[in-house]
Amino acid sequence: MLPIALSRDCRVMVVEDDVVTRRLLCNAIDLEPSLTLASAFGSVTAALQGLEQEAIELLLTDLGLPDGSGLEVIRHCRRVAPAVDIMVITMSSEETQVFACLEAGASGYVLKEAGHADIVRAILDLRAGGSPISPLIARKVLARMRSTRSLEDDGLFTEMPGLTRRESAILELISRGGSFAKVADVLCLSVSTVQTHVKRIYGKLSVHSRSEAIFEAHRRGLLRFDPDSDAKLANSDAPNSDLANSGPANPEPANPEPANPDPARPDKMG
Repeated sequence: MLPIALSRDCRVMVVEDDVVTRRLLCNAIDLEPSLTLASAFGSVTAALQGLEQEAIELLLTDLGLPDGSGLEVIRHCRRVAPAVDIMVITMSSEETQVFACLEAGASGYVLKEAGHADIVRAILDLRAGGSPISPLIARKVLARMRSTRSLEDDGLFTEMPGLTRRESAILELISRGGSFAKVADVLCLSVSTVQTHVKRIYGKLSVHSRSEAIFEAHRRGLLRFDPDSDAKLANSDAPNSDLANSGPANPEPANPEPANPDPARPDKMG
């Protein structure tokens, strides 16, 4: 493979709480002539302050930090320095984390199991315009993309009048009983992004809860199915959450059976 030539020195900020790993990453960066180690931090707080105080071209950050998540660092970097390239270096291959990072602004995602030479190569690839992703992560991304594309090809998601295509998909999924976490999983989004879209849906429909949104969407003819039918999202991984409580989730029956007054005597079986 031909070496990647960068037009100028690239100033790199490293955010890693493990002292040994941070030292190894810093040493590997120092050994690459086209890279310059600008700073290294071990916490979210220090990294946020560093982003405010110095100019960098590339941010290399871990996710699990002692005072928060590397996602905070990624989002802050995207706000204060949108031109900076961002690469995640972590142990986590969990899909929700991966997609949250990519959505927040990371252009690379490399697992720590990669060698330090490979990590430096990934940094150079990123600076050359690539998006370095560990093979395991790339396979997961492709699988999720194919899954979402399959749902679109089957006609599950159609754009509703007054709603964007994304909002339409989210409304259909939550009306089928999907939790925000399940909807995020299906659409390759973060839960917070789903919640943001749901708030916009509520505003457009002039409602304040999930049940009101579903009722109003049916009234306007936006939904094409009965949300009480068998076509619900299977294996929802969390209870249905809402941005506003529309009532008790499990109302008590009108005529509950009395408890057995004598614990020592079993109830008669009919």
